[in-house]
Amino acid sequence: MAEDASSGDEFDDWFIESIKLYNDLHIYELQHATQVIEWTDEKNVCVAGCEFLKKNEILQLSLPQKLYNKDSQGLCPERDFKVEHGGFSERPVYSLRHIQGTSLLVTSGPPDNSLQLWKIGAEDTDVIGLIGSIENRVMENIWSRISVSKMMSSRVLHGSRVNNIQVTDIESKMELYKLDSDIIHVVSNLELLDSNLFLICSMHGGLWLADVRQHPGLIANATTNQQTSTEHWCMGINSFKIGDGFASCKIATLSSERRIMVKDMRDLKKTLSQAKVSFPRQSLQNSFLCVTWSPVVEELLAVSGFDGTVHVYDTSSWNAAEKEVQPLFIHKGHSFSDRGDEAEIPLVTTHTWCPWKPRTILSAATDGSFHVWDWADFHTS
Repeated sequence: MAEDASSGDEFDDWFIESIKLYNDLHIYELQHATQVIEWTDEKNVCVAGCEFLKKNEILQLSLPQKLYNKDSQGLCPERDFKVEHGGFSERPVYSLRHIQGTSLLVTSGPPDNSLQLWKIGAEDTDVIGLIGSIENRVMENIWSRISVSKMMSSRVLHGSRVNNIQVTDIESKMELYKLDSDIIHVVSNLELLDSNLFLICSMHGGLWLADVRQHPGLIANATTNQQTSTEHWCMGINSFKIGDGFASCKIATLSSERRIMVKDMRDLKKTLSQAKVSFPRQSLQNSFLCVTWSPVVEELLAVSGFDGTVHVYDTSSWNAAEKEVQPLFIHKGHSFSDRGDEAEIPLVTTHTWCPWKPRTILSAATDGSFHVWDWADFHTS
């Protein structure tokens, strides 16, 4: 991997014109596109290939020193990512989670809803090695969504439809819990909140809270209003508040028709605020929809999956009436492909926030571009 700021004339023009908008902007090229960016600790992230009919790399990359230093130190000697560990998957990797406090990774992807278990540094080497798999009680050809908990690191929540969601012990591979439901909606996101509670968002806009201590399990639900047959949804959790207790957690749901609805965990049927985001068109690639809350600044959220950009929004002024809103910042760098004569504009596949820096985001696109950027906040400059 090498830093690259010469991606053709259009990219050069954008880079020169917009560099003043960033405190930091790092441009890298992966060999292949990734749909996952997962923090394993404060200095490392994992990425993985997502292509069919070939081996896909799983890499643990160390951040440049400038990115993981929490204090501003000006110039730093290391300016590039380094491959710390790597391995190969025989299937595309669509979801990847790190088990906190361990060297274990859990992944999922086509052609079925099983999970794969990996060990970073397997057999005391620099290899990420496959060490096993976890089967779902209802096997099918839809890949599973995954969630793991910081408090219960030995467990993984997974499922491809609402009616096959289960909790599995990672070490023994024993099924600890299965959701009792006949709802067959395909899952878009799962989120473990603590050892007992988890959230489900379906592709069709269904939103459920479940408790493993109660039967049949689903204790609250909300269905997104005015949904269309072609509209797909995903979910992001306001993790800024999760540590302060269940009652203060907020949820943002994003649709392929550019709608965002913000809800409070205490009443999923009530919409706190909503908006229509300012992307020029609805999403044609529903699998790339992504909405995330900043872990540092409570009201900021980022949206991607519609084109080659990532939008950042300040939700503090949103209200219950839906209206089109303008972003606080737009990262356009992925829109400029440097892959020869390719006609298609790259699409952003995923993004994630830096856990401790208020305006730093990592993003990736279908052309293999991998960007780390911190936009300048002119309001406080």
